[in-house]
Amino acid sequence: MPEMRFTIRWPDGEEESCYSPSSVVAEFLEPATEYTLGDFVVRSRLALDKASGRVAAIYGYRCSRAEAQLDRIEARAKEFEDSATVHCLRLG
Repeated sequence: MPEMRFTIRWPDGEEESCYSPSSVVAEFLEPATEYTLGDFVVRSRLALDKASGRVAAIYGYRCSRAEAQLDRIEARAKEFEDSATVHCLRLG
């Protein structure tokens, strides 16, 4: 299962490299695309949950790194207004 990183830019301009244990994130996020904050959080939640589920199907346990990444995204998102946008800069 190929792990993947996706780089985002938060509304305050900070860039962050995020982790997924699976390339499934490409089903939910596109590079060079802007998302509303709420949409980005939902897409990230769906992508990382599916990726962690794939790990569980193979190894018998969910991916703690994917779940920690989701926790980080959700916590960081609370710092901004709902009308803010997040840019997905690249996948890979």
